[in-house]
Formats: sequence, structure tokens, C-alpha cells
Amino acid sequence: MSAWLPYWDQEGAYQDALLHADQLHTVSPFWYQAISAGRIDAHPGAGERRIIDGLHRAGAEVVPTVMETMKSGALAAILTSPTRRAEHADALMRTVRSRDYDGLDLDYESIAATGDATYAKVRDGFTALATELCDRLHSLRKKCVITVFPKTATTGRIWDYAAIGKVADRMRIMAYNLHWSSGEPGPIADTRWYEDILTRATALVPAAKLEMGLPAYGWDWSTSGAKSATKHVTWKDAEALRREKGAPYRLDEVSGTPYFTYLDGTERREVWYQDARGVATHLPVLRRHGVRNTALWALNFEDPELWPVLARG
Repeated sequence: MSAWLPYWDQEGAYQDALLHADQLHTVSPFWYQAISAGRIDAHPGAGERRIIDGLHRAGAEVVPTVMETMKSGALAAILTSPTRRAEHADALMRTVRSRDYDGLDLDYESIAATGDATYAKVRDGFTALATELCDRLHSLRKKCVITVFPKTATTGRIWDYAAIGKVADRMRIMAYNLHWSSGEPGPIADTRWYEDILTRATALVPAAKLEMGLPAYGWDWSTSGAKSATKHVTWKDAEALRREKGAPYRLDEVSGTPYFTYLDGTERREVWYQDARGVATHLPVLRRHGVRNTALWALNFEDPELWPVLARG
């Protein structure tokens, strides 16, 4: 397994990682954010040497994540300019050299909505960045991890899976948010969806390089007429809420995910999330496609029973 370590729950996630270090080959602290071509900012607590050293002593590699939430078109402008792309690669390399890191994980998501007119150029620009970054990381004997959206008939086209699979050590597929905060209630993941994702991915990337991202969270939607905000919930949040409301546990047999409904005053709400039992129903899909590597989003979110389920495979 690999797993992300969220900076907003740094100590709890770190202790969780130490507790399960025998199952973790890589921990990716969610520590950095790309702001512009030449600027990468640190989140609170980023680069804490106590955590880096502790994870290394426990036997895990530390491969921090660089994410971005740039305004529409900003990342595309960097990727499609050789000069700005090189400047950005330099900034990424300064980040990896700033501590005793074992590599970098690139999690760039704003380009997913690139329109038809420019998507091929942006896709090729991202591939060029990934290729240069991986080459430079490998020259320092460091790992290059690229995180991508699932590729289906209607999603994920901005990532050139085949090209990324050739240059990266691992390609992490964020196999969650099938239903998400801005949409209608429903499963976070789905066995049929996983089948589609992995059929496409393993045709383009060696299975040994793939990490299937598993959710340890969910969403709490309003299903009343006057809808209030959708709320993010970790597994811990969801289970505590279910018990508080006295809602029965239900596992949707089609998707392989748990859910429940409850009343908040007069407002009816519906929660879909993931737990160990749900993951156990999804693992056979991974096995059928020869995928043995998983990536957990995120440490200290999860059902504790997830660890023995993954240990059994």
C-alpha cells in the first residue's frame, strides 16, 4: 500500500502511518501546492523533519504530493510553453531537494476540464512535464509518481496513460468520486466502474506500475427539496453519525459501498461512503486485472478493519 497523509490532520495521520508501517511502502504527505510556473508553496507543517525521519525509520519511503488548484487555463498555459514548463520543472526539483525525500507525487487536477479545442496540446504538455520530471528524479535515484483521474469513455482523456506509464515509477488512479459533492447522491466507487477503469488502464500501463486509489471517506447529501450544502465525511465521521442517528447499516450490493439515510430536523439526508466491507467487494476486480498496489485517501480517515482486509488481499 501507499497512502496520502493530509496536512490538516498531520499528527493523527502520522501516528496512523506508524501503526500500519508494515503494510506501507510509501507515504505521500499532502504538503505542497503549485501556484505558478516558478512558485510552489508549502502547506502548514510541510517538511517536518520529525515526520520524515520517523517514516523512514519505520521503513516507508516519503514521496510528498504537489497539488494545484490554479484558475482555469493557468496550468494549461504553463504546460504548453516550453520555457514556462522548464521553469516549473526546476521549481519541482527544488522542492524535492529541500528535504530527504524519496521522490515526488504530481497531483494536477485543474486540467481535467480542458475543452476540445486545446485538450490535445495540453495533454501533450503534461506528458512532456511528466517525462522531464521523471527523468530528472531518476537521475537522483528518486521515485516519480503521477496521480491521475480514472479513464473511462467520458473521463480522463487529458492524461496520456501509455506515455505516463513508460516514464513514471507508479501511476495512481483516483478511483473515487464517482458521485461527488456537486452531483446527486450515490456510490463513491462501484465494482462495475472499477472493471471499466482497470480494463482500460491495464491495456496501456503495466499492472505492476498501477496503484488503485481507494476512498476512506464519503459525502453527506441533502435529498430534501430545499437543498443545503453537501458535507464531506471520513469513514470515522460517517460511522459516528450513523450510530448517533440510529440508522441501519446498509451495503449496496451493486456498487459494493455502504450508505444510510437520516433526518436532520425536517431535512432528509443521504450518506454514501466506503469501509472495509465495501473494499473487500472491490478487491476481486483488482485481482482479475493483476493490480496489487493500492493508494489510500487518506490516512486517519479509514475503517480500522481495512488494514487486515488489504493484508489478505
